[in-house]
Amino acid sequence: MTSGHPWLAAFKVYAHPRVIGMLFLGFSAGLPLLLVLGTLSFWLSEAGIARATIGHLSWVGLAYGFKFLWSPLVDRLPLPLLTARLGRRRAWLLLSQICISLALLGMANTDPVVNLTHTVFFALAVAFASATQDIALDAYRIEAVEIEKQGAMAATYQAGYRIAMITAGAGALWIAAAVDPSEATYDFRPWQVAYTAMAALMIIGMLTTLIIREPEKHVSHATEDREQHAREKFAGAGLSGNLLTATAWFYSAVLSPFIDFVQRYKWQALLILSLIAVYRISDVVMGVMSNPFYQEMGFSKDEVATVSKVYGVIMTIAGAALGGLLTVRVGVMRTLMLGAMLSAATNLLFVWLAGRGHDVGALVFTVSADNLSAGIASSAFVAYLSSLVNQAYSATQYALFTSVMLLLPKFIAGFSGEFVDAYGWANFFTGTALIGIPVLILIWLAGKSRMERKNAETQRTQ
Repeated sequence: MTSGHPWLAAFKVYAHPRVIGMLFLGFSAGLPLLLVLGTLSFWLSEAGIARATIGHLSWVGLAYGFKFLWSPLVDRLPLPLLTARLGRRRAWLLLSQICISLALLGMANTDPVVNLTHTVFFALAVAFASATQDIALDAYRIEAVEIEKQGAMAATYQAGYRIAMITAGAGALWIAAAVDPSEATYDFRPWQVAYTAMAALMIIGMLTTLIIREPEKHVSHATEDREQHAREKFAGAGLSGNLLTATAWFYSAVLSPFIDFVQRYKWQALLILSLIAVYRISDVVMGVMSNPFYQEMGFSKDEVATVSKVYGVIMTIAGAALGGLLTVRVGVMRTLMLGAMLSAATNLLFVWLAGRGHDVGALVFTVSADNLSAGIASSAFVAYLSSLVNQAYSATQYALFTSVMLLLPKFIAGFSGEFVDAYGWANFFTGTALIGIPVLILIWLAGKSRMERKNAETQRTQ
């Protein structure tokens, strides 16, 4: 009679105000991503920009890969006026959201055919501000609720994020298609309207930031002792005044998160960072050219929006849910391996699609399989990254991991257009599948070292 009560109590966590707020903050975080990557590549392709140039412009996304460089500032630096009124996390969130909206308006009022440089500048501004929002949001999420509610926070964040991806992908394409007088010729105005609408939607994140409460930050005694010991050491070396304060701040905010990671994992830290760096490489490299591929295969904006940007995102959510279940049932490392295998294998379906040309049924099947596997991989990867983080340095370490995750894939993806020009679509998609093989080897090595570490810890406690 009481067997259902624990489940009922578990579902009540989704009524927590901060868990609900994360849905809207997730929307704010997910909206800018496609607008400087996938949707922008469709716009540029329709505008007649060369494939090689579109590939190079994907490097705009490297801003997400380098966010660890300024994450200590977001973590520790107060903003004039805003921090005193809103608190540190909300101040950085609001500033970044305002900057995203203004930069999107800049993109909306710049035609890449007339001035591609201005388009790139505003796209960079969107990416930089968006990466800053991600840093602040990760810090807020970690500090806002206790550990047992983090799963619910992550779930609502992902839901909001995926809804935003539908909006920025399918929504932007639908708006552009509705305003476009002709699919046959390029017209700047539809894209201007679409990106202006996207800029206006950032108000959802701004209002949420103003409504939510600043989280209470809990610093462990170990962290306080470590930073105090460092300050005493610097003082003993003859530093004083502002120089002592600046040096101690730099050590605690910038160096400590990295020192902690290396001390905990020792030589395995290099293996872990290598795995993080290449795990999503297959999907990222393929994803840059997916929209130009659809456009060249003759698929219309409406077809791409319906199949890829709506149905595909829904399948990603389903895959993420399945990945979460598999993580619980068979473990993180096994699910991580399965996700990597499926992500690489499903890229081969695009070889098949390239041979069929304009076939909506084949597009539905290919996109469904690809996004389902991506969802499984993403769920397992988030669980893996979360298991590596020290709560004392969660924001900076998480920014480091996500930055490492993007750097190499984004760099290689920049050459994707030139590869397609030289070798064709079939060889390109086959190549993206093959580069997933080293990932499988690294997962096996990381899983083996993880098991050895657990066994060693068990022996020490016995």
